Amino acid sequence: MDADDPSASGWKPRTLDGFIGTVGPLWTRKEPEGWAYGFVPTARHTNPAGIVHGGLLMTLIDHALSAIAWEEASRRACVTIQIDVRFLNAVRPPAFIEARGVVVRRTATLSFAEGRLSVSGTVVVTASAILKIV
Repeated sequence: MDADDPSASGWKPRTLDGFIGTVGPLWTRKEPEGWAYGFVPTARHTNPAGIVHGGLLMTLIDHALSAIAWEEASRRACVTIQIDVRFLNAVRPPAFIEARGVVVRRTATLSFAEGRLSVSGTVVVTASAILKIV
């Protein structure tokens, strides 16, 4: 994936209000399995070692899993009540980080989701979350 121009691969920029808007822009793409989310980190998203900050990666996977659960819950708001994030590889800019996930179980009030972040096919983060449907 070309971090300079994700639109060349069908990604569309998405500007959102709130916290994710201060981090973004976020990129989105509709795929056969569901929505995918993308992000292009810059130097402002790194820690002192020049690696993309773990908090940014957590923000991205949390947002993606919440959006995936929201879509699966007929667009009812879903808020994270627990998230378990595992960091597997470092990310250095420039890169295009892709987020994908699925809802693996849902009750009337809870959604259980799993997802991953990847860069050029290499998984860098995996996560599982429990979200409250409100």
